[in-house]
Amino acid sequence: MLFVTNRFPNQSIRTRRGQRFTFDLRNNAPSNSVFFCEAGDGEDHKEIGSPDFLARLKASEYRQILLYVHGFNNLPDQVFQMARELQALCDAAKPKEALVVPLVWPCDAGRGIIDKYWDDQKSADLSAGSFSRVLEKFLAWRNSDANDPEIAPCLKRINLLAHSMGNRVLRQTLASWDRYDLALGVPLIFRNTFMVAADVVNETLHEGHSGELISHASRNVVVYYASDDLALRASKAANLKNKIASRRLGHTGPENMRRTPRNVFQVDCDDINTEYDRPKGHNYFRYGNEPGQPGLVFSHIFQCIQSGRVFPDDPDQRSSILR
Repeated sequence: MLFVTNRFPNQSIRTRRGQRFTFDLRNNAPSNSVFFCEAGDGEDHKEIGSPDFLARLKASEYRQILLYVHGFNNLPDQVFQMARELQALCDAAKPKEALVVPLVWPCDAGRGIIDKYWDDQKSADLSAGSFSRVLEKFLAWRNSDANDPEIAPCLKRINLLAHSMGNRVLRQTLASWDRYDLALGVPLIFRNTFMVAADVVNETLHEGHSGELISHASRNVVVYYASDDLALRASKAANLKNKIASRRLGHTGPENMRRTPRNVFQVDCDDINTEYDRPKGHNYFRYGNEPGQPGLVFSHIFQCIQSGRVFPDDPDQRSSILR
């Protein structure tokens, strides 16, 4: 499995193709450097560099790419496990359709859930500069064949799934990319962006707000939410502790759908989230009632990946309930 990270390694931060790469879990500071790697057994991985990384994606038999941005309080081994589970579900649904590539950002391995939460918020924000450089590389790679004139430019579609606080990483990354690297706004780089149990304020996607760029960068933006997501209740409590009163997008969906761009869709998962993930109802985007079996949320995500349409039977529909 290929992955990208801005976590510091135990080895040198200077890129050396083929060098061993292990995570320094004591250091949760985001690195300004990004590392393009291949996951190995246990904690032993290999750095391959961006040219080889992108070449392998291009040569892959998979038709599309699914970038996976994990949430709060997930260490690399947990991220890889979830990515492998997602890959297995994708392969079972349709072989060689979607290749899962995790983006690993630095969560806190320390103690104390409130302190972890605030440390992870800071890490999410500070990861923006690193991952905006990754998007810049993806855009240049997709639009150019300068490194391989015998092969046409890469036409693989890129999708992105962000879970929980990973949506904050996504929002800040696009804002940083737009501010520092782009002259005419963010390009349409994602076919679908899936915002699952998003730990951001529920006005984020409104026109004129900080997350509007997500809709600019995507053909479709799909918000999956559940009002009884206990992890997001804890998130709200943590924000209230610091005098920030805000409802979360993953609890309510967009505050006002009429104020969001037309390519934003919402899916109410309230009837199934705790059934799939007891008791928190937060990790409901992979399995259903049985481990290894796809749930309704994953099935909807995969249908969007295949078709490029959120509600193919009704193009004007923007809301749905999964039950």
